[in-house]
Amino acid sequence: MQYIVTLLFVLWHLKFILMTATHILLLIGCYFLVLLSISYFTGKNDSNADFFKAGKKSPWYLVAFGMIGASLSGVTFISVPGWVESSQFSYMQIVFGYLVGYFVIAYVLLPIYYKLNVTSIYEYLKQRFGIVSYKTGAFFFFISRVLGASFRLFLVAIVLQQFVFDALNIPFEVTVILSILLIWIYTFKGGIKTIVWTDTLQTLFMLTAVGLSIYFINEKLQWSFLEFWKSEELKQYSKVFFIDDFFAKKHFIKSFLGGMFIAICMTGLDQDMMQKNLTCKSLKDAQKNMISFSLVLVVVNFIFLLLGALLFIYATKFNITTPLMDGKPKADLLFPEIALNSGLGITVAITFMLGLIAAAYSSADSALTSLTTSFCIDFLSIENKNKKEQKSIRKQTHIAMSILLIIVIIIFKHLLDKSVIDILLTTASYTYGPLLGLFAFGIFTNYTIKDKYVWLIALTSILLSFLITYTPTLFSYYGNYCADGSWECASSYAKVNFYIFGHELLLINGSIMFLGLLFIKNSVKIKK
Repeated sequence: MQYIVTLLFVLWHLKFILMTATHILLLIGCYFLVLLSISYFTGKNDSNADFFKAGKKSPWYLVAFGMIGASLSGVTFISVPGWVESSQFSYMQIVFGYLVGYFVIAYVLLPIYYKLNVTSIYEYLKQRFGIVSYKTGAFFFFISRVLGASFRLFLVAIVLQQFVFDALNIPFEVTVILSILLIWIYTFKGGIKTIVWTDTLQTLFMLTAVGLSIYFINEKLQWSFLEFWKSEELKQYSKVFFIDDFFAKKHFIKSFLGGMFIAICMTGLDQDMMQKNLTCKSLKDAQKNMISFSLVLVVVNFIFLLLGALLFIYATKFNITTPLMDGKPKADLLFPEIALNSGLGITVAITFMLGLIAAAYSSADSALTSLTTSFCIDFLSIENKNKKEQKSIRKQTHIAMSILLIIVIIIFKHLLDKSVIDILLTTASYTYGPLLGLFAFGIFTNYTIKDKYVWLIALTSILLSFLITYTPTLFSYYGNYCADGSWECASSYAKVNFYIFGHELLLINGSIMFLGLLFIKNSVKIKK
């Protein structure tokens, strides 16, 4: 409690001064004191049982609320509003697919996990198919989560770098190291038990930041929320459904199906998100958590898109240019630019920084914990080790995972040039596809398989998916194509892409994996 009082005291006095880099650092420091206080009380036991499963005593409503922040993350907090300019509200098509996917998780996957009483969800694959399938599934989760967590932390690190650490002449590499170190400090004892509580606090900060940003920007524009809702300016950005051109990436069917399977894979087949669900007392509680979380998430994502439209309207009215990163406009940085540098006041600046930090670390801390859990259970078989060694192995692995994330984030700094949310979902289409195929084959068929070939089928599935997407002439031709969508005009003779893959690529990848498993099935079947 004393840390919360200190934080409120600092916030009150920051109202009367300018938001400088030093002040932001002070805010971050106070914020982490709050998280450390939570960590102190939840990590007293410091046992592997609490670190991995929180003793299976988490209240379902607490998990549901905390999962909102973990699911959205810093990517949604910044990149989704930044995506509005180029894609309008088309992201909602994906979100509606998410909703259906979460119901599949609640009533198909969760019953399996609770019945088997697993710590790592990939233990299901070992029981269903064998050790190679188990290791293959765990490996693809590991790659997916390392990339996903690094994407999210990278986004926050570049914002902190541009608006805080550049002013202090601190290199980007140091920014990343400090960010990961802070996460490690408050998770190394309590693990998932700590995260269930810290995620709840961080979700509250994030949603408060979005709500206050919308309020103060509307106030600056001299609008009420209702006037904003009815404005012609909003209509320029608010198109949700794209059904005219099936071959376009944003078509509703492709986005909806992609969203549904992204939810199933990135939540239901992901140790990170499922680890929180498995801390609930019972299957019924876990299902209530998943359904309530999914409904609220639809509303929250729509609010983020409204914020995105409002940001671009505000930027146009006050001639605010999109910030540059490495000499190129970066729409992901528009929200921080407006919140911190456009004269909206210290309240917006403070709440933005709190929201950004909360959004980033609510997903990053659980990612670090789930990577530690998966590596300990799936690769090191920690449960087979001597009792005295188990805690030491867990802590060493926690450090190793932290170092790995630091390295990958620094590499991203030199590679990424597109919207982070777009890259994240595209990458997921490749890395989660084999998981989707494996789990679908296990659940919906009763075949056994030649387990030793599973890894080869998984690699083939990814390779074929990549070739389908990027083969130069497979979905393109040379001819005339007009900008208005007609097939004949006086434009020059050039290559035309008549089908552009969207997030349905995940379904294609999973289907290839499923079909590949049919080629290595045995004649022996199991009873279900």
